[in-house]
Amino acid sequence: MRYVKVAWAHDFADEPVLYLSELGDDGYETRKVQFYRDGRSERADGSCETATFGLAEIPFPPLEEISAQPEFTAQVIAAEEFERVWKEAGADL
Repeated sequence: MRYVKVAWAHDFADEPVLYLSELGDDGYETRKVQFYRDGRSERADGSCETATFGLAEIPFPPLEEISAQPEFTAQVIAAEEFERVWKEAGADL
């Protein structure tokens, strides 16, 4: 497994500003958490998705490709950071 964090700098009130993803060996997301500017968070995995939020249907692109776009900053994170955030995002479920 790999774990990544992507920050998205934008002015859209209803769009997330931060994504954390757990990626399988095949590059597909297995779990994902997204955060909004107002503090809301959502999470998804293979068994829990909504009509507006779910796992990507294509493999995750290389971090260099994401970070080459000026509005995005992507980095690898530790599994422990992802797990902490995953649990916090699911506290209200």
